Amino acid sequence: MKRRTKPVAPDELLEGRDYYLERGRMVFTEAFLKARGHCCESGCRHCPYGFGPEGLRKKLEAEQKSQRELKSQSQPLR
Repeated sequence: MKRRTKPVAPDELLEGRDYYLERGRMVFTEAFLKARGHCCESGCRHCPYGFGPEGLRKKLEAEQKSQRELKSQSQPLR
């Protein structure tokens, strides 16, 4: 599949190929996201880069755990 090198204008998107509508919102397809060539890390449902909803949840949990560990390390011992 050819990678896109410039932003896609809304009139260039093809429903069914690049996206579908769900409850009035555009949901990008995996094929479109791959062709776009980069990840926006927004938790796209069909993300081919590992930042779909599950990947995003894991990333957030890891960041929260890291912050808790840093906070506990910086507290003085009693």
